[in-house]
Amino acid sequence: MLAGVLLFALPFCSAESVSSYAGSTIVASYPPPGVTNTAIDSYFPDASQVGYAGSTPTGAEPEAIVTAVPFSKLEDAFPLSSPNSADGADATFNVMRRWGNLSPMYSVESFGLPDTSPVIPEGCGLNAVHLVMRHGARYPTSGSGPAQFAAAIHSAASNTGVSVTGDLKFLATWTYKLGGEILTPFGREALSHDGLCVSNSFIFLHMLYLIINVTGSLNFAAGFFDVRTYQTDYHQEIIIEAPNFNNTLAPWNVCPNSNTEDIGYFGDAQASKWANIYLQDARSRLQSMIQGFNLTISDLVDMQEMCAYETVALGFSKFCDLFTEEECGGPGNPTAAAQGLGYVQELAARLTQTPITVWNSSTNSTLDSSKITFPLDQPIYVDATHDIVIANIVTALNLTSLAANGPLPTDHIPLNRSYIVSQIAPFACQLVTQVLSCPASGEPSHIRLILNDGVVPLTGIHGCTENLDGLCALPSFISGMHERIGQINFAHDCFANYTMPNPDNIVDGRYPG
Repeated sequence: MLAGVLLFALPFCSAESVSSYAGSTIVASYPPPGVTNTAIDSYFPDASQVGYAGSTPTGAEPEAIVTAVPFSKLEDAFPLSSPNSADGADATFNVMRRWGNLSPMYSVESFGLPDTSPVIPEGCGLNAVHLVMRHGARYPTSGSGPAQFAAAIHSAASNTGVSVTGDLKFLATWTYKLGGEILTPFGREALSHDGLCVSNSFIFLHMLYLIINVTGSLNFAAGFFDVRTYQTDYHQEIIIEAPNFNNTLAPWNVCPNSNTEDIGYFGDAQASKWANIYLQDARSRLQSMIQGFNLTISDLVDMQEMCAYETVALGFSKFCDLFTEEECGGPGNPTAAAQGLGYVQELAARLTQTPITVWNSSTNSTLDSSKITFPLDQPIYVDATHDIVIANIVTALNLTSLAANGPLPTDHIPLNRSYIVSQIAPFACQLVTQVLSCPASGEPSHIRLILNDGVVPLTGIHGCTENLDGLCALPSFISGMHERIGQINFAHDCFANYTMPNPDNIVDGRYPG
């Protein structure tokens, strides 16, 4: 018995006291005070003032989405350091792909159509592209879990004192270096990369209509156009994202039920149930490495988020090393389809070049009634939004293959699950609608959807049949979208007084019945 007690105590013989500044927030000011000298600006004229540009002929416009076989896939997150798990049991295990909506975007191998790719099917021509994408990697929301964890560590270290050992020894001098909300350098680079990829694939269509968040738009446009002229090469429409403003890219502001604890945040409660199961072993293991601070399951969730946020912001995080592969791991919501409805209505209007006349969702009647702010004749449309809205749009489109296994359980991870958040709504994710003519001609005849480079089956849309390339006849798709629009009751799902069904078997984003 005595030997057992001594063995348990040994790890803390080398414990290190946590510094009083541990967990404190570090902020970098840029540019540093006193380094800016505008008095010498005249000595550094720009290229237009210097002149003598020389001959600068450009080449032909790329059309890789038509000609590039095989398709070039995004498989890493350079320049971020690839994290390790605590056990490192599988060399092929990729921690980044277990971060859900905090994962960097990567090319999905297949959503059930393994024999096709985003490259235009042979014999078809590309007529138009509708792209809706999420912003790149950002800092966590101010005051959210990671910041709360840092504040708790700092408070304990400053007052009662904390000692750490083993894998938690880094906390002795760790400080919180994350900002709030805005894009990280990697997030900005990802959007520039997205712009370049879209340009390389589709620029032969020539015109671009862009609705996007302000910071993201500049980075995307710099990649799509030319860094010398991008700020004047396109029109950027900025839509207000605030309560009571209709915005199909931030629909929760006009959907009250999506903001309630029992309906809108129902998924958070279910995620907590699962966390209380899969993080129990981690809590016991890590608690033995820290004295003076009681680790809760909520703290461990915050630490897992810290792993993701620090990596996409700082390039590396020691928090990633704390969890095993098994520990690196939601239910349906009745407002999901309603929140995605507005975008689907706008997509249908653009596909048919028919103005919207019924205002029964998050569509903005002021903007969408104007041919200037809502044109219907563009070959490329780009909309930028958030992770939850991408998921809502996928739900509103009724892409049923993504929910084939039903709602996610709260007590285990099912094998071969069809709904994987890191494949659907990671940072910088893209949902591309290709409007095609098959065979290639002037008139569009078919359509297909590509989510993060994976072609999605459209068999959940009435009138769309199985197709190895994910193609659906355009008239059938439009008819199916109009039918789907008629099925979604925005007023009820967003405003009615109801309770979540028990059990929650929602897979189509609508309240049962």
